[in-house]
Amino acid sequence: MNFADLALSRRLERAEGRACIDYAEARGRLFPESGAEWMECGGAYAAFDGVESPVTQTFGLGVFEEATEATLDTIEAFFRKHSAPVFHEVSPFAGPAALTLLCNRGYRPIEISSVMYRTVEPPPQHPPANITVRVICPDESQLWSEISARGWSHEHPEFRDFLLDLGTLSAARKESVCFLAELDGVPGAAGVLSIHEGVALFGGSSTVPELRRSGLQGALLHERMRYAHEHGCDLAMMVALPGSDSQRNAERKGFRIAYTRTKWQLKP
Repeated sequence: MNFADLALSRRLERAEGRACIDYAEARGRLFPESGAEWMECGGAYAAFDGVESPVTQTFGLGVFEEATEATLDTIEAFFRKHSAPVFHEVSPFAGPAALTLLCNRGYRPIEISSVMYRTVEPPPQHPPANITVRVICPDESQLWSEISARGWSHEHPEFRDFLLDLGTLSAARKESVCFLAELDGVPGAAGVLSIHEGVALFGGSSTVPELRRSGLQGALLHERMRYAHEHGCDLAMMVALPGSDSQRNAERKGFRIAYTRTKWQLKP
C-alpha cells in the first residue's frame, strides 16, 4: 500500500517535474531561439519554457533537500535571467520552515491543487463500441493540439496559444504519449500520459464542449491506465483543482488525494 507520506510526495513531485522539463527540452530542441532550458538546484527542478508558459516554474522545492536562502537565490537568478516570473509548486511535505522562508522572501500563495494517486491496474472493460481511444500518429500532432486547445480554452482562454503549440511539443517529448478519443469517428477528447520511474502522470485531458458527458473522458482514462499497466507503471497520478469536476471524476475512478499543494509566486 502506498501511504501519503514524504516518500510518495517525492515520487509524485519528481514525475510532474520531469514532465515539465521534458517540455522545456523539447522546445529547446525544436525552437533553439526560445531559450527554453531547465536546471536542478537543492533537489528542485526549475524549468523555463517561455515567460507566459504554465510550465515555467519549479517542482520539488524543500522535498528532496531542505529549502535554503542559497537555493532560492540560485533559482530566482535563473528565472531573472529569462525575465520570467518566479513560481514554485510546493508540497506540504516541504514543511513549515520552507513556507516561512518563502513568506520572508516576499512570496505569496496564488493557487492550490489536489495531488491524487492510485495504484495502476488494468481496467476491467473496454470502452463502449462507439468510442475509440488511440495513440496518435506522428502526423496527428496538430489535430491533437486543436482538440486539446478547444477543450481547455473553454475555461482557460489565456492558455489557447500555448495549447495550440502543445501538440508539437507533446509529440516530441521523451517518455510521453498523446491519446485521442473519438465518438462515432469524431475526435472529441485529448489526453497525455507521461511516464517516469514507474509513475504514470495523467495530464492534459480535455473534451470539446459539444461532446462532453458522452463518456469520452472515462474511456480516455481507462485506456491510458491500460497503457500504463502494460508499460510497467505501478502508480498513477493526477492533479486537479480542489472540488472540481476533474477531481470528482478522478475520485470516482479510484484516485484519492495524497495532499493539497500550494503554488507560490515571488512578488514583482
